[in-house]
Amino acid sequence: MEKPEKLIVDGKRLDGRGPEELRPLKIQAGALKRADGSAYVELGANKVLAAVYGPRELHPRHMQQPDTAVLRCRYNMAPFSVEERKRPGPDRRSVEISKVIREALEPVVFTKLYPRSGIDVFVEVLQADAGTRTAGITAAAVALADAGVPMRDLVSAVAVGKVDDTIVLDLTKEEDQFGTTDMPVAMLPRKRVITLLQMDGSFIEEEFERALALAMKGCEQIYEAQKQALKARYSIKPEEG
Repeated sequence: MEKPEKLIVDGKRLDGRGPEELRPLKIQAGALKRADGSAYVELGANKVLAAVYGPRELHPRHMQQPDTAVLRCRYNMAPFSVEERKRPGPDRRSVEISKVIREALEPVVFTKLYPRSGIDVFVEVLQADAGTRTAGITAAAVALADAGVPMRDLVSAVAVGKVDDTIVLDLTKEEDQFGTTDMPVAMLPRKRVITLLQMDGSFIEEEFERALALAMKGCEQIYEAQKQALKARYSIKPEEG
């Protein structure tokens, strides 16, 4: 990918958004029939599917915990999700992001209610355009709720960063690649508790505070979309007649 001369021109990013705007967002709960819970998320050009199975008896049995359920997450990018075909199967990045997603979700799940059980979360990236880990967390939280897994709250996630010395919300692939900082954030919106914060690059203190506030604002917008997706899934439609 060739680096553009400027990523922000006259206050607008290359895709026409302002610095504090999310990409177009679509969330569908219950996208898969054969999973206990599922969700589909489109964020810009990202297309991410999440499926949840469980709580169910955990196998192999030596992995069981006597007083809690074990939350297992698997993040995977389909070979066709990126421009240059990705080699199938797990790699170091997917293993790391699987761990990150699990750690972002664990604080909200009431695992103590299901001793010796397993809850499996699968996140499949069908099309990637930066921010797949945050889109995956957003989708996985909706899928867990769709599965009826008891939770303290949903988890909402988005990335913020610095591009052309400007703090921006929800980076695109070009901004992620050619910007100076990328900071994925996940949070429990009601209590404003952060469950994930990573950083590639650096901020000065004032920039960090502004970026974190912007990430929280973005997470709150995503939270509303998550709730609407679940309401649409379970709303009782009046009988036609």
